[in-house]
Amino acid sequence: MTSYSRITGTGSYLPPRRVTNDDLAKQLASHGIETSDQWIIERTGIRARHFADPGVNSSDLGLQAAHKALEAAGRTAADLDLIIVATSTPDMVFPSSAAILQNKLGIAGCAAFDVQAVCSGFVYALTVADALIRTGTAKCALVVGAEVFSRILDFNDRTTCVLFGDGAGAVVLEASEEPGILASDLHADGKHVGILCVPGHVSGGEVLGKPLLHMDGQAVFKLAVRVLEESARTTLAKAGKTEADIDWLIPHQANIRIMDGTAKKLKLSRDKLIVTVHEHGNTSAASIPLALDDAVRSGKVKKGDTCMLEGVGGGFTWGSVLLNF
Repeated sequence: MTSYSRITGTGSYLPPRRVTNDDLAKQLASHGIETSDQWIIERTGIRARHFADPGVNSSDLGLQAAHKALEAAGRTAADLDLIIVATSTPDMVFPSSAAILQNKLGIAGCAAFDVQAVCSGFVYALTVADALIRTGTAKCALVVGAEVFSRILDFNDRTTCVLFGDGAGAVVLEASEEPGILASDLHADGKHVGILCVPGHVSGGEVLGKPLLHMDGQAVFKLAVRVLEESARTTLAKAGKTEADIDWLIPHQANIRIMDGTAKKLKLSRDKLIVTVHEHGNTSAASIPLALDDAVRSGKVKKGDTCMLEGVGGGFTWGSVLLNF
């Protein structure tokens, strides 16, 4: 019988330190940079974000989200035969954060690797895990999005440092005779590398270039709304579905205006849009699984609901996944 993959458990974790817009405004004011709660909310919809304490890495956040997802799925770490971590802020250059997470879970032997597609990372990782399960390479996968973006923010740039936060989200994806992941669509266009990047690297024991986030907000906004709509429609077509079949749109939580714009283009009402950006900020690869877990645990997303997950990120990367929960 044909093997499908289906999400059987979700989990998420936010570091305890919650930073409100007012908190951030005070911090920036000490550096002579002006911003305000009203300015941030009007442009982004963000009210607060969470920052990890020094010494807390992406794998640490991912571990907490993983425990919750495994518990929700009724599984233990020993059941896993695949771990994929989507992150742009790994614990170190190598080994992968996935291998480090595997060790923290107390297991060994299963495949473990990272996927780096920035804010599209979770969609990429989920698609890869689905493919490996469908081919029989894996049966029970842990897919994690984990980020500590606070480490790469330029706090002299108020247009970017107010947007991002830290966190992790995870799902357990298992082989199933019942369809879960219905279709996916992935893309990248490297000519847009300069509009969202961290243009630094390690060489000879030194950091060359600027190891802080740079973004052309207007360029990202224009590109994001267009490609998100196109990808969603492509994925719907692959699955033989239409916009009317979507119960929930769970987009990358980057900016409420991008999210609203995408929902409008797909002719979806606001009450079908899952929004957590006001409390999490942009947590990059963690934002979609964070939003999914919040929606599941709040009772919005129920078993059998059809969900459209979609994201855009530096690269420029974008993609979407349609699934029955």
